[in-house]
Parts: sequence; structure tokens; C-alpha cells
Amino acid sequence: MAKGRVIFHVDMNSFYASVEMAYRPDLKGKPVAIAGDPEKRKGIVVTSNYEARSYGVKTTMPLWQAYDHCPQLIALKPNFPRYREASKQIFSVLESITPYVQPISIDEGYVDVTDYKGDLTPLELAKWIQETLLSELDLPCSIGVAPNKFLAKMASDMQKPLGITVLRKREIEQKLWPLPIEEMYGVGRKTADKLKQIDIKTIGDLATKNVLTIKNLLGVNGERLHMRANGHDNREVDPEAIHDFKSIGNSQTLPFDTTDMNDIQPMIKQLSRRVAERMHAKQVVAENVQLMIRYSDHKTITRSRQLRDFVEHETQLEQVALDLFHAHWNEDPIRLLGVTAQHLTHKEEAGKQLDLFSYEEEAKKEPLYQAIEQIEDKYGKETFVKLNSQPEPPVRTSFQKDFLSQRRQQ
Repeated sequence: MAKGRVIFHVDMNSFYASVEMAYRPDLKGKPVAIAGDPEKRKGIVVTSNYEARSYGVKTTMPLWQAYDHCPQLIALKPNFPRYREASKQIFSVLESITPYVQPISIDEGYVDVTDYKGDLTPLELAKWIQETLLSELDLPCSIGVAPNKFLAKMASDMQKPLGITVLRKREIEQKLWPLPIEEMYGVGRKTADKLKQIDIKTIGDLATKNVLTIKNLLGVNGERLHMRANGHDNREVDPEAIHDFKSIGNSQTLPFDTTDMNDIQPMIKQLSRRVAERMHAKQVVAENVQLMIRYSDHKTITRSRQLRDFVEHETQLEQVALDLFHAHWNEDPIRLLGVTAQHLTHKEEAGKQLDLFSYEEEAKKEPLYQAIEQIEDKYGKETFVKLNSQPEPPVRTSFQKDFLSQRRQQ
């Protein structure tokens, strides 16, 4: 592998909880969770350490339920300034080795060490990173070492916590292919369900299936997944990717200048649909929507809205565009309208978003949680078993988007 590309994927273990334990060593060895409002036993679990997970505490679990699993659980409110500072220090360590570092969230990133000129081998260098982050910052991580980004990402998940895994292309049949298809990076629950319908249950099944069959089922993304399952990924580690503000937009001139919402609203809906279709084809989501209005006198205005969460569907784009329209239209006749999705992120790098607003929304659902609890007390814990049977998703927060946005500005 030393003759080809050498890519690390550095993934911090239970990052928020680990940062809290680094600040408070008395928490080590105890079950710890980061949650919305521990004082009121409300909100959801954002992350937990491995001690808490051993009791069945899971990410996105309602806090009251986490206490049921682990009565001695220590729940803490998120401290975002603390996590931001820890992340900066982590990436400073990585950037001391090479400039080819690409953060993809607050607690993980890719490092291309192909041209590293030091005396250490790739494996020794990975061990140095892991030991340095642990000794200097008291933060554990797992590292995947591979010839490309996809394999490095998969490798970093194979040994947690504090694991270092080397995954070479010649080893994928042995190490990668036996894994369940749900464990493949880039395969969500819905995609996994579709693949299972054509008898694809493992990554190996996907790799050996006829590529046209996969493409017919999933489109361009299916072909991409098929290539990844076979160990192919030509994406570069791009430090400038964090500065990439791509957009997808459509505009159209109306048949005649109008002030009639019966003409305007269907046009916004149509434009939103076109943008959503192109986003779907490129497998991206957006965190900003822009509306353009051109009046009959050719005066043109553009207004945009930064969103709390990523959007991708026609109805989401349409709603934001309509809100912008009603807020900024001066009621003069309109000649042209445009809708643009901005600040795009590939779906692979945009996990489920949880932010402070999510905590507030979850708190509002507390009466529902209590009602569920009462029903389970009366009819048994299995009554709502399906509610708790979903696989634990990778969780990121909109705070991570803020972090990446700030790095763009540096």
C-alpha cells in the first residue's frame, strides 16, 4: 500500500462525551450521555460513552428511556464552545503532519499522507496520531488506513474505540464483503431495504451483482455504490472542499408579466421540483435556499435563507421559496422567477441533523413519551417495540455545520 495512495480516516470516539470526560476525569468509567435538558429529564440522547452504551443507551433515545436502561446514567447538557475548541486542537494536530486534511464534520476527517516525508511508516504514523490525541487532549479516536477515502472510512468503523485498522484492496473480500449491507457507508435504511428486495444482504452481494441491475434500481448512486463495494473510489482528499459553495438552480420567464398568485405559485412549485430532481440526481442536500424575482422593469432582487437543517425535497424547497416570496415581493408585476439550492453537501457527508432546536422540539413531545410509558406500564414493554427497533443512525449536529462554515472563513 505504501507505493500507492495512503489515506487515513480519523474518527473521534464518542466525541462530545469524551470531551466532557477530558474536562472532568471523575466521569471516566461511569456511564455518561450528552442530552438536551437533563435537569428536567427531557430531550434526547445526542451521544453517550461506551459505558452507557453497554446498558443499552442509544443515540436519539428519549432521555427518560435512557434512565430506564441505566438509572445511574450521568446526563450532561451540550457545551458547544468546548467541543469547538477541542475540534480545532484535533485538526491542528492532523495539519501538523500534512496540509492534505479534509474535515467532514466536527469530529472526523480524512488525511492524505501519501507524500509524507517523515521517518514513520503509515501504520506508525497512525499510531502517533492516536497516541498524541490521547496523551495531549485526552481524546480517543479510531483510524482507518486504506488506499482511498471509502475504504478508510469503512476501516475506521471496524475497531472502536481506539482501533487502528488497515484495509487493503486485496483484503476487501475477506474483511469488507461479509459485512451486512446496512453497514456500508452511503447506504441508508431505505436504500438497504431496496437492495434486500433483490437479494442483496451483504456488501459482497452488492459487489458481485450485475452493475446494470443496481443502476436500474438506484440510478447513478447505484453504480457508485457498486464501485465502492469493489474497493474503487477516486475522490481526492481536498482541503478546499470546505470552501466549496456549489449551487443548483432553475429560473424561468413567465408567459406574461403578472401579479396573480395563481400563476406565480405554480411556477415556484415547478422550479422547486426541477431543482429537487437535479439534487436527487447528484445525491446532494442543501442548507440554503435562494429566490430570484425579476420585475417587468427588469429590476432583479435575490433573497436567501440559511436553514437549520439540510433540505432536499420539492415541498421543502417550495415552502422556503414561498416564504421568501411573500416576505420580499413588492407586488409589482413579475417577469421571471428563480429558485436555487445553495451550500450543497453530498448525502454521504450529511448525517441526521440534531441541534438545539431539535432539543426544544423533543421537549414538546415529552407528554407523548409519558403517555407511551403509561401504556407500556399497563400493556407491557413490547407494545411499542417497533419504535425502538430502528438501527442506531450516525448522528451529527447543525453545530457541526457551523464549525465547518467557520473553517471556510479561516
